[in-house]
Amino acid sequence: METRVLPFSDESVEEAARLIRAGEPVAVPTETVYGLAADATNAEAVARIYEAKGRPSFNPLIIHVFDLAHAQAIADLGKQSLELAGKHWPGPLTIVSPLKPGSGIAALATAGLATIALRMPNHRAMRALLEAAGTPLAAPSANASGSISPTRAEHVVRSLSGRIPLIIDDGPCPGGIESTIVAEINGGLRLLRRGPLEIAGAVEGPKGAIEAPGQLASHYAPSKPLRLNAADASADEYLIGFGEVAGDSSLSPDGDLVEAASRLFDLLHQADQSPKPRIAVARVPEEGLGAAINDRLRRAAAPRQ
Repeated sequence: METRVLPFSDESVEEAARLIRAGEPVAVPTETVYGLAADATNAEAVARIYEAKGRPSFNPLIIHVFDLAHAQAIADLGKQSLELAGKHWPGPLTIVSPLKPGSGIAALATAGLATIALRMPNHRAMRALLEAAGTPLAAPSANASGSISPTRAEHVVRSLSGRIPLIIDDGPCPGGIESTIVAEINGGLRLLRRGPLEIAGAVEGPKGAIEAPGQLASHYAPSKPLRLNAADASADEYLIGFGEVAGDSSLSPDGDLVEAASRLFDLLHQADQSPKPRIAVARVPEEGLGAAINDRLRRAAAPRQ
């Protein structure tokens, strides 16, 4: 894949929006770091973020919105969250709130959780792209997983060249540190990630407390027992297939890992709601996105703690 670098302009934003609508991720600056943005309502587009980054597991992604009305259409923001949004949005603050039913956000973007991390950015390039694309954008940092977060377009080139179609270059990011993340929990504010903002009254939970996504091995588990690497199913099992293993439903009949990643959480929910008391999942190869899929499946199958 050729990766083009275009300076910020109306034309480059419109080209980026066209790619977003086509399901591709593009790199764009924010006031914190460069983000790798894709349509948060399109599961395959979100899967391409993970593919491009080589992200080892499906961590929940921050969803960027243009304004408060868009945020409230997606999530139930509590009183304190609304006060924080009024004070710090647009800006480098991410607020974790309950996800509204029927929000349209792809389950992969929230890692199948009942909460969503929302941010209203304060950078002309990302705001212009949000407006032009007309959809919430999932946007983790635009770098290969495990490498240094990018604050210039050349950092993105060094990390993701050949993996994404477009980078919008609008110079260095003014902040350079990822956003502060808070959640309103049981009437109080929890600090889930330190960042540029000091939030009065927000406290970190005790060590070992499960308040941020992905901290517990069985955090992503369905309510039913889950068996992995199944070639077929018992009579009491709902089988999620892959490739040649058809199953009751399939992550991807063609063995496409991007498609499989995009369908993972939706099919786990579907299996959990089926009348069968147990779930089985076909083997997924441990390569590329397969490693991330298997990471989440192993967590889902782990004994309850």
